[in-house]
Amino acid sequence: MNWITELLRSHPEIAIYLTIALGFLIAKIRIKGFSLGIVSSVLLVGVIVGQLHIPIGDTLKPVAFLMFLFAIGYKVGPQFFNGLKKEGLPQVGFAVCMCVSILLVTWVVSLIMGYGPGEAAGLLSGSQTISAVIGVADDTIRGLNLSSEEQEKMISIIPVAYAVTYIFGTAGSAWIIARLGPRLLGGFPKVRAACKELEDSMGSNDSQKPDFIEAKRAVIFRAYRVENEWFSEGRSVEELERFFEMEGKRLFVERIRERGEIRDNFGPKEIIGLGDEVVLSGRREYVIGEERWIGTEVDDDAILEFPVLVMKTRVAGNSRKRICCYGGKSVGELRAQPFMHGVSIQKIQRMGVSIPVFPATKLNTGDVIEIIGRKFEVEPAAREIGYPAPAGDATDVVFFSMGILLGAVIGTLTLHIGGVPLSLSSSGGALIAGLVFGWWRSHHPTMGAIPDGALWVFNNLALNIFIAVVGITAGPGFIAGFKEVGLSLFVAGIFATSLPLLFGIYIARHWFKFHPAIALGCCAGARTTTAAIGALQETLGSDTPALGYTVTYAVGNTLLILWGVFIVLLCN
Repeated sequence: MNWITELLRSHPEIAIYLTIALGFLIAKIRIKGFSLGIVSSVLLVGVIVGQLHIPIGDTLKPVAFLMFLFAIGYKVGPQFFNGLKKEGLPQVGFAVCMCVSILLVTWVVSLIMGYGPGEAAGLLSGSQTISAVIGVADDTIRGLNLSSEEQEKMISIIPVAYAVTYIFGTAGSAWIIARLGPRLLGGFPKVRAACKELEDSMGSNDSQKPDFIEAKRAVIFRAYRVENEWFSEGRSVEELERFFEMEGKRLFVERIRERGEIRDNFGPKEIIGLGDEVVLSGRREYVIGEERWIGTEVDDDAILEFPVLVMKTRVAGNSRKRICCYGGKSVGELRAQPFMHGVSIQKIQRMGVSIPVFPATKLNTGDVIEIIGRKFEVEPAAREIGYPAPAGDATDVVFFSMGILLGAVIGTLTLHIGGVPLSLSSSGGALIAGLVFGWWRSHHPTMGAIPDGALWVFNNLALNIFIAVVGITAGPGFIAGFKEVGLSLFVAGIFATSLPLLFGIYIARHWFKFHPAIALGCCAGARTTTAAIGALQETLGSDTPALGYTVTYAVGNTLLILWGVFIVLLCN
């Protein structure tokens, strides 16, 4: 044991990676569907490891945290600025109202309980499950006109308060949004019926819907021998596909075998006659059963084994180089374009969240669309829509580093109002820079590439390196701090979590007049609680709440992090 202790003390980098490994491992443990989450698990492991009094320098923590904040801004930037457009303004307004209520409730609870900046920041961070507040509050406290001893005392209590309030912040918010919320809006049957009506209004039961595929469905390819007398005089590919369209079935002819010769490249005027074999592609339910009309299904590897391309493309913004921009247009409008012939949409993701693929679903600049079809059809479609996912996996390090540099420098600038120093801090500046650089990237995707894998590392590993260091350095005083504020802070966390959510549900429905599903999705987004949106979609049996999640998430994620500055100043 002494050998391990000395090893970790002399090599603190080993202690950090030990903390991260065990934290991620513990986060996988689920009890009745609940887990501590990665950040809380890493923090608690860090506290335990920190009992060994391991010295860690001051440089690593801010370096990792700035990487995380810039990545967060980069990810949500396109949606943040898209939300400022006319159609997104109501959701932006709602997110601002809810975030302001969160700050005010946390502040009032802190005043009632007599909390200082450290406890208040931890309360905000844990009750709202926004771990980035820990770092922003840390930066802000260090900028206060206080002795280093007072600063360290405040900073050391932040992770304690976070850990105490996080559990209800996670489980409580998911329960309020997914279970209590529908009851407050009229009950589950009423809300589920409203979801169905919304889906119908957006085209889920429209005759055009066969063009679209939910993530759990598949486009399939099946071959048939042409035996119906309708083909006796010969019918063109164009005529057959138009016939399917008139029947409300969007199917494409992918291959033709005529007199033993398989053909891939043919035009719409190509003639199909009796005895030929055709391969059709489309939604499963509209391909199965076509043999009753066309003829006998053919199970032949020679005609069915051919490559199909699945490609992701990012919706482009306005640009002088682009004739048409599909940001702001509906899925139905996109599908109607000639270049979408033979191409089906499998999935649309907005900030990593899948949104319903209905004809009326509006596309935003920066959305990632997954399309499937033959290579010669998919590749041109991907370029017309926007910017196909790059084949390489290199990060534009200059873009990434310069963004953090500029943001951090701007954040250090201080404005004095009435003798009170106001500053975003380097962390707040990095977040704002990430928003701007992420928006810029969505309109100029040829520069500033950060692949999804790298973004995940910056969002998760960088954050948890920071959290591991916080836990290890706070470890020696954690238990004493927990005994001091534990139970009362847990109760305070219940109020800080619940009251803004209940307020949000009320104003979303009665002030902003949102659809019930979108109202609940907006609450989950403004509170940046992904667990709640997942639970909500499961309980309602609908993906429609995601339509209210993305814009409010972008706004909420930005404001709640910045509230780390405000709560410290308000409680100082």
